Amino acid sequence: MKQALEAEFTAFVADRGQALLRIAHALTGDRDAAADLVQGALAKAYARWPRIHGEAEAYVRKIIYNDRVSAWRRPMRRNEVTVADVPERPEAGRHDHDVTERLALREALLSLPARQRAVLVMRYLEDRTVEETAEVLGCRPGTVASQASRALAKLRELVGGVDDWTSRTEAAR
Repeated sequence: MKQALEAEFTAFVADRGQALLRIAHALTGDRDAAADLVQGALAKAYARWPRIHGEAEAYVRKIIYNDRVSAWRRPMRRNEVTVADVPERPEAGRHDHDVTERLALREALLSLPARQRAVLVMRYLEDRTVEETAEVLGCRPGTVASQASRALAKLRELVGGVDDWTSRTEAAR
């Protein structure tokens, strides 16, 4: 019995691990932090696997969001990495327009408050409804809508073409 559950968990990680990592990366903006976030969520899920294996992905995603929110609430516990020199930024002419646009959007997204970023990730990257997003984040649907509205307004201010990006995402739904 235990070996079957372990095999099921291993298969789940192999099948859904990259998707979970993409979500965590979108939330953190850092690959290493995303990997740590997913690893911690999977460790918690493994401990409860006999009870959750049927709805594992939703459970693990909720752990990821909750752990990230907990990290936002404890800013003093963050590990800060300092560097001696600021990295050079690539020249805009060296990248095609799509890459430059994505980098600008990523930078603008990372400048948003964490809750607004989480709302946008869930609404546009995960294609969740307002109600689903509210349930996962533990708030009201009106809060999700207002956070999304504020976040998109800020992105419009920072990066042109956000409306094109969101309309392409919504058209794909």
